[in-house]
Amino acid sequence: MSKRKFPPQKGLSRRTFLKTTGAAVSAGVMSGAAAEMLSAQAPGRNKLAGPGEVPITLRINGTAQNLSVEPRVTLLDALRDRLDLTGAKRVCDRGTCGSCTVLIDGKAMYSCTMLAIEAQGREILTIEGLAPEGELHPISAAFVENDAQQCGFCTPGFVMACKAYLDKYPSPTEAQVRHGLGGNLCRCGTYIGVRAAVLDAAARMKGGR
Repeated sequence: MSKRKFPPQKGLSRRTFLKTTGAAVSAGVMSGAAAEMLSAQAPGRNKLAGPGEVPITLRINGTAQNLSVEPRVTLLDALRDRLDLTGAKRVCDRGTCGSCTVLIDGKAMYSCTMLAIEAQGREILTIEGLAPEGELHPISAAFVENDAQQCGFCTPGFVMACKAYLDKYPSPTEAQVRHGLGGNLCRCGTYIGVRAAVLDAAARMKGGR
């Protein structure tokens, strides 16, 4: 038997259609990407920081500190590596343990979760600035007398968290302290001493001792 011959198709074939539309879409994507690149490079439109170091000013413990950091540097890294303020500790590095706690405008914050560049214009208090040199803040003294530390890695974060808490709630109960310090972890398990220290510090700060 002879094979049946089909007449040539007229118009646009499926293969030609796919090739044509694919090229058109690609051209559109490329032109859109090129437009975005040109827009980003246009002077004065988008002010980007980095990727290299940029100058910033941080107000820490009442003093303005000028330094240069990459925009990706956290406040914790800037404090420890650039300013030699090593009281805030790097432990979990993911905002779960509280060992890096500092006060930002009076509020307890995890310094590992904030970029240094974002902390500009804010009042930053670290444990180094909590009391005059050579003296203990009442909270620190209460931690010592109530044996509220073992390895000590979590202690600076606990002290700063206590400071923020007692500034807001100067007369807490033990149950309130337990709840209020829930964002700080002690792997040595000195929670009983910490709670006693907070209650002791509350009395000290009100003139009870």
